[in-house]
Amino acid sequence: MGKNERHKKRMVHKKEVVDSGIAKANRTKGLLLVLTGNGKGKSTSAFGMVGRALGHGMKVGVCQFIKSRTDTGEEAFFGRDPNVEWHVLGDGFTWDTQDRTQDIATSKKGWAIARKMLQSTDYDLVVLDELTYLLNYQYLDSEQVLQHIQSRPAMQHVIVTGRGASDALTSLADTVAEIADIKHAYKSGIKAQKGVDL
Repeated sequence: MGKNERHKKRMVHKKEVVDSGIAKANRTKGLLLVLTGNGKGKSTSAFGMVGRALGHGMKVGVCQFIKSRTDTGEEAFFGRDPNVEWHVLGDGFTWDTQDRTQDIATSKKGWAIARKMLQSTDYDLVVLDELTYLLNYQYLDSEQVLQHIQSRPAMQHVIVTGRGASDALTSLADTVAEIADIKHAYKSGIKAQKGVDL
């Protein structure tokens, strides 16, 4: 058997496997996606899904915890869309604030906004950017937060980003992706670049 024939045979088998998997995936529900790991691209991936949702005419809510910047490219772009409600809810990175009491108060205020989105059928997709830090640092009660996420409207999708996602969060999730750095420009002394990092 020649190379082309072997290739065709493999692809016929592969198509049967893929088609069988697609046929078995016949349910719909609101998904919880967790994007974690030490690599670059967790928030970027979430914002890619924001673009995808908007392409389908869906309403999106974005809650950015920790970060306090309001000059990022993604906010400038998506913030113009009437189907996006965007909130920057942080005071800055914890190594900048250096004030646990303030960070807890800010986190609770931010979570009140996120919780309203999670209770509303108006939002098809809610992004909880860098929520893992608020749980890991115990700024918010993890059990309560996970309960709020779990009791959201049935068809509402939620994306949680941040390093060190807990076992409880990943167990609750429908999809978990871990993003790892192989190489990063920052480690070579290159500062954050517009259009790539900001």
